[in-house]
Amino acid sequence: MAKLTHIDGDGNATMVDVSDKDMTERIATAKGSVYVAPETMDLIEAGNVKKGDVLSVARLAGIMAAKKTPDLIPLCHPLSLTGIDVVLTCDNDRNAIDIIATCKLKGRTGVEMEALTAVSVAALTVYDMCKAADRGMRISEIRLTYKDGGKSGTFREETA
Repeated sequence: MAKLTHIDGDGNATMVDVSDKDMTERIATAKGSVYVAPETMDLIEAGNVKKGDVLSVARLAGIMAAKKTPDLIPLCHPLSLTGIDVVLTCDNDRNAIDIIATCKLKGRTGVEMEALTAVSVAALTVYDMCKAADRGMRISEIRLTYKDGGKSGTFREETA
């Protein structure tokens, strides 16, 4: 059974000491979706949402969120990210805004939380910008899809 790394011998939350870990290139990708009404998708694609360009603002919010992850998640290490890529695309067949975030660095700890935070905040930004038009939006399927680097090796999401 896997051991929780952020709990000490007394059951207290603790930040993992990574000082003895090797410096390696690390990368992580996360994905998620925001499901919207067809009319909301039309507003987004036409650039007619009153708060502005939804996809561009959400992309920037995701990038900023990745950089701020240790301020939001108590036991995350502050990291010197070397790359953050956040892509939002409209899927009209599903009435979904799909979000993919990839973070990378050369360091002693992984960037999974940064990628997941980027997707989450980008999705929340889509919701915030469109909520006046569509209160029934649904944020869904936020998950880690890929990670590489460090001693645990490579993880790839299993696809059906």
